[in-house]
Amino acid sequence: MTALATVVAMAACSAGTSQAPPRAATPRGPEYLVFYAQDGQQQAQQAVESAGGTTLANDAKLGYLTATGGGGRFVENVGADGSVVGVSPDRSIGFAETGAARAATRRTGGAKGRTAAFPDARSFTKSGSGEPLAGRQWDMRMIGADRANAKVPGSRQVLVGVIDTGVDGKHPDIAPNFNRELSRNFVTDKPKDEDGETLDGPCEVSSCKDPVDEDDDGHGTHVASTIAAPINGIGIAGVAPGVQIVNIRAGQDSGFFFLKPSLDALTYAGDIGVDIVNMSYYVDPWLFNCTNNKADSRKEQLEQAAIITGMQRALDYARQRGVTLISALGNGSTDLGHPKVDKESPGYPVGEKKERQVDNSCVNVPAESAGVISVAGLGPSGRKAIYSDYGAEQADVSAPGGDALDGKGAKATRSILGAAPEHVLRAAGRIDAKGEPKGADVVKDCKGDTCAYYQYLDGTSMAAPHATGVAAILISRFGKPGKGGLELAPTTVEDLLYKTATPKACPTPRQYVYKAYGQDVTQVCEGDQADNGFFGHGVVDAWKAATVEP
Repeated sequence: MTALATVVAMAACSAGTSQAPPRAATPRGPEYLVFYAQDGQQQAQQAVESAGGTTLANDAKLGYLTATGGGGRFVENVGADGSVVGVSPDRSIGFAETGAARAATRRTGGAKGRTAAFPDARSFTKSGSGEPLAGRQWDMRMIGADRANAKVPGSRQVLVGVIDTGVDGKHPDIAPNFNRELSRNFVTDKPKDEDGETLDGPCEVSSCKDPVDEDDDGHGTHVASTIAAPINGIGIAGVAPGVQIVNIRAGQDSGFFFLKPSLDALTYAGDIGVDIVNMSYYVDPWLFNCTNNKADSRKEQLEQAAIITGMQRALDYARQRGVTLISALGNGSTDLGHPKVDKESPGYPVGEKKERQVDNSCVNVPAESAGVISVAGLGPSGRKAIYSDYGAEQADVSAPGGDALDGKGAKATRSILGAAPEHVLRAAGRIDAKGEPKGADVVKDCKGDTCAYYQYLDGTSMAAPHATGVAAILISRFGKPGKGGLELAPTTVEDLLYKTATPKACPTPRQYVYKAYGQDVTQVCEGDQADNGFFGHGVVDAWKAATVEP
């Protein structure tokens, strides 16, 4: 979409962002994002100064200041002002290590949405589809994508933003649909955390800012291939193999997703005309964000308020500019309508987790943010996956996410097969020196002299891109010419996604018992066939999306 070059340049200049006093060249204290109420910018700046801080920049689009703090109670002092609605540390800026450290072996982190894959290559079904590994894609057959590919592969005028750990744009099964010109990386690698513990590991480049076609985790690459791996005679096909992928990176190599990069990614998506964004993550460091939890300090409460407020503003900004928002629901096996305990927060820095009581006033962001379509995960039998979060108000639709435990024993082939960066698999020891997979959780496919790698993963992170691909089919069919190519109002996309989903009732009895490693796990499904906590409005259906009448 070369016609967007001017739009991108304008977005990069960020006309809606006004600059406060220039950033000093000398070292500063920690930086914070200070979110202010409507018309509260000047008062918030005064609050920053009164607390001994300095305002560095103002983001007028989303209504927050970037400020450097002074003193141990800077956050609490600023947050006490009536104009301030939330204060969060800005953890997005990394730093470079010495050349020797940078050359050391990188530790590959685990991203949100991942569970272990189990070696077992015996279970896969042959398919008439043209791609060599299509027989392993039970997920595509479940939603009719194998048939939809031939009828409506998707339009190249549809831009799908993958907000994740990055995308391997050189992978043979992604490269044909990868839009390098529009892709952006809003993350700087951070080798170590504030306590000196390894975070992202050594930087690969001197700037510690990875190229836009790189993914050092593998999570984002897997997601991207599920959405739009092309039909090109190698590997797999995505749900919408004709649309374009735009990498809008917001995740660290270690799998953490902090607030500022997420805000930047969503704003950028809205500015350049992206049609859909896939968000297979939650914003760190809080699994559940509570604004008034007695177990949290005032500083922690202000941070969670900033995450809720800031993300909602960014999501609204993107949605008002035509971006359909799709998110993974989460992998805690939790009824999000009745949460009780959070043992995972704060997840950063490492070692800070505590157990606290939570309730339905606490939210997972962005899965429970307004305007977001949240996706529950299914196993190959069609049941809700054991790990998938659920909830009558929270699950909007469901899609294949994989479940290695959905059946007798554990099998990797019950998970979702997606593209994997070769260097990530090598670093993890999943392929040998000759490039051959060491277990059934990794698959290699070659076409002539070109070889590509794939891995099986479980998670609602894998479910969400199936829904995103179906949404891309709908925009390809019903979208009208607009900014970025085609556009279709997010409310219309949502309505069509629900209309084409296949309704699925709660199991009988509603108290569904999962068998896992000799233990019984009971989860309760609420709602009716049209909309319930396990399956939402139903299982997304690519074939119906490709054939439904307007």
